[in-house]
Amino acid sequence: MTNMQNIKLNYPIESDGTNIADLNMRRSKVKDRLIVAKMKNSSDEEKEIRLFANLCEVAPNIIEELDESDYANLQKAYMDFFKSEGI
Repeated sequence: MTNMQNIKLNYPIESDGTNIADLNMRRSKVKDRLIVAKMKNSSDEEKEIRLFANLCEVAPNIIEELDESDYANLQKAYMDFFKSEGI
């Protein structure tokens, strides 16, 4: 069981003069879900961006700057954590 997944960006971005070519996403915990559940006036998309930012330990604006294909890879990496292992 892996606790972290590295996602290589097909379209690297720049933030504060730093080139970001990959993101490391950790497994989600219940507390991560609770954080976004408290965002009552936010869209589902904003909640997901906040969740992914928490899991990748980056600011939400980093996730917002990703190319759609790279964002889709983040979504896939997140869902891969939920695949049953050894059942």
